[in-house]
Amino acid sequence: MLRDYYQNYIRPLFKQPLLLLMVSLIMLSLITFIAYPLFKIFIVSFTSEGSFSLAGYQRVLSGGELFTSLVNSLVLAIIVATLSTVIAYFFAYTFAYIAVPFKKIFNGIAILPLISPPFVIALSAILLFGRGGFISEMIFGIENANIYGLHGLVLVQTLSFFPVGFLVLSGLLRSISPALEEASDNLGASRWETFKKVTLPLSIPGIANAYLLVFIQSMADFGNPMTIGGNYNTVAREIYLQAVGSYNMQAGAALAMLLLTITLVVFSIQKFWVGKKSYVTVTGKPTSDRKMIGKGKLRGFMIGTCYSLSATVMLFYLLVPVGSFIRLWGIDNSFTLDHYKFVFSIGQKAIVDTLQLSLIATPIGGLIAMIIAFLIVRKKFAGKKAMESVSMLSIAIPGTVIGISYILAFNAPPLAITGTALIIIAAFIIRSMPIGIRSGITALQQIDPSIEEASTNLGASGRKTFFAIVLPLIKPAFFSALIYTFVKSMTAMSAVIFLISARYNLITASILSQVESGRIGVASAYSTLLIIIMVISLLLLNFSVKFFSYERKAKKRMKKNKITTDSASISN
Repeated sequence: MLRDYYQNYIRPLFKQPLLLLMVSLIMLSLITFIAYPLFKIFIVSFTSEGSFSLAGYQRVLSGGELFTSLVNSLVLAIIVATLSTVIAYFFAYTFAYIAVPFKKIFNGIAILPLISPPFVIALSAILLFGRGGFISEMIFGIENANIYGLHGLVLVQTLSFFPVGFLVLSGLLRSISPALEEASDNLGASRWETFKKVTLPLSIPGIANAYLLVFIQSMADFGNPMTIGGNYNTVAREIYLQAVGSYNMQAGAALAMLLLTITLVVFSIQKFWVGKKSYVTVTGKPTSDRKMIGKGKLRGFMIGTCYSLSATVMLFYLLVPVGSFIRLWGIDNSFTLDHYKFVFSIGQKAIVDTLQLSLIATPIGGLIAMIIAFLIVRKKFAGKKAMESVSMLSIAIPGTVIGISYILAFNAPPLAITGTALIIIAAFIIRSMPIGIRSGITALQQIDPSIEEASTNLGASGRKTFFAIVLPLIKPAFFSALIYTFVKSMTAMSAVIFLISARYNLITASILSQVESGRIGVASAYSTLLIIIMVISLLLLNFSVKFFSYERKAKKRMKKNKITTDSASISN
């Protein structure tokens, strides 16, 4: 058995020096920037003044303010995850089963939270329902309205996170085979019985995934609690206050470890629950297209509800650009450009720094994700499962945990990189890498390995095969990884708030600073500029994808035409 393992997994590494080098560099990077920081935060949570201590955990679990913040976060996450998943399923079902005009609006709503700063909804909630708010005071005449606290957080997090659940559920519901539902209808089941006994059970993996993603995002959310939380303390905010405000690193590390434990437990329960059952509906047998619901009261109700909620989300997002041109919302509503003058003068550095660091992280993150996906799918070597597990671990790690672990791990030799661009770029890459890896794995599993074997048999090296054959074939996944890395880097908040310095600042940190200072207009101007940058960047990246696709199709047509011409010449 050991001999077989050596022959199949260890020997290939020594026979292919390039493979050995790639595996070694990737594993070293994963250990350095994922495993080591987590180990460091674990050790610090049990250490006080150089000796073993449980003081940090005792302080958190003793029933004081820190324990309250942990309970508050759990309550908030459960409420938000439940509401967001229900709304997301409602949207996804409407998208997949009902004939809805202007369906692209759904996709637009779904992508907004991805390309906007993490607390745009919170800013809009303050402008609408806060002191001097457009709805609270100008329409209903309620003075000193209070949007801060649990109710405000539930509102802004639900509106911010339900599109994430929609992205997960819409694809799953559309992939369910219509044949199963048609069989239920043919057996005399009503539409409600078909939904309850066929559609809903088959949706369980998507529901569990959506709930998990929203739960983790709510638990790890830092920007919204800092902006609109008020006296409702959450664990992500308390970690920051303990580590940066009070500089009690042990208490901050203990809180971070408890937060990580909760998210990993939820992640494991979801995997265990869903993994025990089979939900296969795509069998390769031909099926008819789903018959969309084109009339009836149900259709009218669901379309009306979805459009109403979409309009509400759009209102929240449109209010931020409007607020950026108001001198002092609710007090002096006159038009002004002063907020943008401030951003382009004093605040210009944050914009430049964010763009530069994101542009550096984007190609590196996208390429690393594709290399890891290629190694996992196509190569056999010792430690492959460990590489996959560690590389995907950060999808379940809250950003605040990564941020404080980086401070603890890289604040002293031999890797004293705190305050440098490298630590921020590393955080960008680690946070976005799992999505790129999953995209790469999915793309590679659809490509016949014989294509790469043919390249190798013709004498191409492993490096040339990867860059000349594999990478072009998985170009859509590669561009998806690039887009996701850039988007997450530009809008990163919870992880990098610990890592910014006087030398490098970020737009999201500047927005938070302006909100804390009460300068909502400047924060709105920053947010508007960031959204504009994101939209332009996404349009350019999408244009690049289409351009390369067209170029590839054009080459195929030229080659085909050449073959046809040559054949005609031979015939003549």
